[in-house]
Amino acid sequence: MAIPIFYCEDGMAQRRYRLICVACCFLYFAAGLAAQTLQIVTANGLSTTLTAAQLASSPHVTVSVKDHDVATQFEGVPLARLLAGAGVQLGDKLRGPRLTEVLMVEAADHYQVVFALAEIDPVFATREIILADKRDGKPLDAKEGPFRIVAPGDKRPARWVRQVTALRVIAVK
Repeated sequence: MAIPIFYCEDGMAQRRYRLICVACCFLYFAAGLAAQTLQIVTANGLSTTLTAAQLASSPHVTVSVKDHDVATQFEGVPLARLLAGAGVQLGDKLRGPRLTEVLMVEAADHYQVVFALAEIDPVFATREIILADKRDGKPLDAKEGPFRIVAPGDKRPARWVRQVTALRVIAVK
């Protein structure tokens, strides 16, 4: 007769097993909550955390793009607006040594990409890179969301990061 792996003879082992199960459920739930926030860190170390609700209530734009050859509309907040709200100065203040600053985008799976700040600043760039929370009018699914970078004009979507958790401004020396 096969004994299930969770079968325990003594009461202490059963309690340990239950405690481990409860701890795993708690960690899974906590990870889900953490994934619903976005951290923005400026080059001088100031940090801002935004919730999914805060981002959803921010003014959105819609971009029409092809995602793997499928026409799609993403809705989200322009990165320039998010960065400005967190205290990152763009526009006329982005010049000289500050032109070496980049935005590192981090995902839940530790995937990272970089954009030059000038790529994001509307004074320099003609395109609008967004942090999307909707695709074709619906919230992003768990595979993509809750937040995704969409960079219209990139020939390959390698920088279209899914499950974005953090935006970090870094001064490259």
